[in-house]
Amino acid sequence: MLRDFLSGKGGVDPSQLAGAAGLPADPASIQAMLAQLQNAMRGASDGGINWQVATDQAVKIATASAVPTSPEQRAQLDQAFHIAALWLDDVTQITELTNVPGLMTRGEWVRATMPVWTQLAEPVATSISDALTRVLSEQAPEEMQGMVQGASSLLRSIGGALFAMQLGQVVGQLSTEVVSGGDIGIPLLDDNQAALLPQSVSAFGEGLDIPDDQVQIYLAVRELAHARLFRHARWLRLHLITSITEFARGIRIDTDRLEGLADSFDPANPEELRQAMVDGSLIPPKTDAQLVTLARLETILALVEGWVDVVTGAATARLPKSDAVAETVKRRRATGGPAESAFSTLVGLELRPRRLREAAAMWQKITDAVGNEQRDSLWSHPDLIPTAEDIDDPTALIQRLEASARGEAPEPDEFDTALQDLLRGEEDGTGTTDGESPPNV
Repeated sequence: MLRDFLSGKGGVDPSQLAGAAGLPADPASIQAMLAQLQNAMRGASDGGINWQVATDQAVKIATASAVPTSPEQRAQLDQAFHIAALWLDDVTQITELTNVPGLMTRGEWVRATMPVWTQLAEPVATSISDALTRVLSEQAPEEMQGMVQGASSLLRSIGGALFAMQLGQVVGQLSTEVVSGGDIGIPLLDDNQAALLPQSVSAFGEGLDIPDDQVQIYLAVRELAHARLFRHARWLRLHLITSITEFARGIRIDTDRLEGLADSFDPANPEELRQAMVDGSLIPPKTDAQLVTLARLETILALVEGWVDVVTGAATARLPKSDAVAETVKRRRATGGPAESAFSTLVGLELRPRRLREAAAMWQKITDAVGNEQRDSLWSHPDLIPTAEDIDDPTALIQRLEASARGEAPEPDEFDTALQDLLRGEEDGTGTTDGESPPNV
């Protein structure tokens, strides 16, 4: 379509462009898309992405089905937060939040979380724009090269605007599914704010045959536990987001696949292209560096969610139906959770913590062995958190914690021993370990 447009063969059918981009083809959406593309063309000098497009699109979806929160429901959820805070104090040494937990509409959730979404999605948006301009430049006839090069900034802006609208579509749909600020496992809200979405909380409890107040308290406990953890481990939020963006920066678009789709593209049936945009088939297999980052990311996500599960289970033990609510949460997570489609679409990354069950079992064994305080102390520094090997077998970790609780000095590991030998060598002026000759200078 862009090749025809640049060669002067005619304009672009907006409905076909919307269909190819996976956007709604209704007249109102097409009109909004054209307005956004015009804005992108006017601001094409720097080739940047106007992320306000994503926010506008997401807010529109979030507010389309909005239902006002009644004063009665607001009072019930405020009470649920109050009870949750008291119950958490009994099962964790991590102190309460400095900010008062709040209630959010779906539109408010979109506006509050969009800065993080755009930060995570920008590396992929850049890669898509680069791939688009590169393919067009390579495929354009020689007589059109000058035109394509001159239009590269325009094409990047158009590609960025379409991606921003797709991001808005995904986040807007996500706003109708999430029940809280920490529902997807990473802290999307600033200042470790805890929040519930009343409309989504009501939808979560529909058809469960569980009293509303028990659902509300359980979800409030989970949300407060999640927010408290990230406030206590202040390094954790940056660590998670940095790992995700590091993974995303390694993403490249499969230009051969993109060219093949362009050659076979049928404007009357854009389903193949739309499917390729949403199923990740344009993203090549992960690199070795990405696999390392992914393994580290999956471990920390499993540790976070496993800890929240264990703490929530202990805090809500007095709820008669807590097991039923917990089972609903697990089923919801097992079927993909609210984040999976969003992240797999945007950055080719699934945030489902694959080792959640094993991580929760590890945290429970630690709790049984050394108690809440020793367990929670592991979050005080990134060097102390359990490793993937600890999740496999926490025996050694538990033994170290038990020894520490008895006041015993931990056994030095290989690194500590080597460092001690090196320091002893410096003290006696040799700069060597025992039994070695001084190096030649």
